[in-house]
Amino acid sequence: MKSSELINELATALCKAQEQMGGAVKDSANPFFKSKYADLTSVIKAIKQPFADNGLSYTQFPVTDENGMGVCTRLMHTSGQWLEGQFTLPMVKRDPQAGASALTYARRISLSAIAGVPSADDDAESATLRGDDKKIVSDDQIIAIKKLLDETGADSEKFCKWLKVSSVDQILAVHYDRAVAALEAKK
Repeated sequence: MKSSELINELATALCKAQEQMGGAVKDSANPFFKSKYADLTSVIKAIKQPFADNGLSYTQFPVTDENGMGVCTRLMHTSGQWLEGQFTLPMVKRDPQAGASALTYARRISLSAIAGVPSADDDAESATLRGDDKKIVSDDQIIAIKKLLDETGADSEKFCKWLKVSSVDQILAVHYDRAVAALEAKK
């Protein structure tokens, strides 16, 4: 990892952004492993608004070495401070499709790591809820979610299905921040 001489302002901004961001939603399927994963778009959606709100941005450039292909990810702050890391994957096949696949995978993993984005596992989250975690959103939170649904033109039924509830007033309070972040990302 490399960085600018100072990273204090970047660290403060990243801390604030991480407080705002939810996990990247596992909305893509890997039929080979019969599993779900958060794709690159989900990772970008999770960080987009919190990064913008806190003066953070990133760039990613393809890199290669004798063993494979990957990405160099640079996290930047409006102060000029930055952090940078490189992630390379070995490639067995050396053709354009394998290269593109490795690059996309490296971008997703590297961006998740540098931003500190967890993958939101809906089934695991639901299974571990207990006590206070089972409280539903407040009336004010319901109004805020409905307003965002209207503003973004989001399909309320699909949105509720994604949160595994039948209506907005059944959303669990622990999922409120993630729900709002998802709608804000749609703006």
